[in-house]
Amino acid sequence: MRNTIIWSTLRKMRDWYCIQGQPKVFCIGKAKTGTTSLEKTFKLLGYLVGDQRAAEMLLRHYIRRDFKPIIKYCRTAQVFQDNPFGLSETYKHLDRAFPNSKFILSVRDSPDQWYNSLVNSHAKKFGKGSVPTADQLKNANYVWKGWVWESLQEQFGVDERDPYNKEKLVRAYVKHNEDVIEYFRGRDNLLVINLADPESFQKFLEFIPDGYRRNRRTLDRFPWENKTSDLPIR
Repeated sequence: MRNTIIWSTLRKMRDWYCIQGQPKVFCIGKAKTGTTSLEKTFKLLGYLVGDQRAAEMLLRHYIRRDFKPIIKYCRTAQVFQDNPFGLSETYKHLDRAFPNSKFILSVRDSPDQWYNSLVNSHAKKFGKGSVPTADQLKNANYVWKGWVWESLQEQFGVDERDPYNKEKLVRAYVKHNEDVIEYFRGRDNLLVINLADPESFQKFLEFIPDGYRRNRRTLDRFPWENKTSDLPIR
């Protein structure tokens, strides 16, 4: 037990040392825009990526607009993705807290494609193959019981009668992307990419810190992870 604690402490010290002075990278696209693929790509390239579950545990801090714990968490690694980084206010606070950071907004071919991917994913994960009901979302054991429902409510203002109202979800997705682009207008620290675009990977390498040198495994495309079609029906 004592040796485990010592090795864990040493790993944390090593990780802390490795990221000192390195610009952080925040992936701020909505879920189902390739954020898991970005996570795997960064890991393959040797970047220290933040623990996703630890980040997801910060949802209620975000809901209260208490960004101090989120900022503190961001000192643990160099790259971060998914919730709460794809939420509407997080990137603004991180931009101020870490002024030399880079931001990646991942998007899909169309809002309809994003919506269908999200709904199909949730159907397989939480609805036993059908679009989940509000009760299923409230009882889904992901992070904590009800986390999925709280996340959807915060992001899209969903209600119990129609938790996947297409107009509401698509409007929030489009607004998030437009707001991000407007916020970073005239600056060079935002990359907007569609991972399905054949040219996106080269743009990605040019944008991220030390991208070409780190590409020792000669990746030539993004590994497409967590595809909805690959998810088992529960």
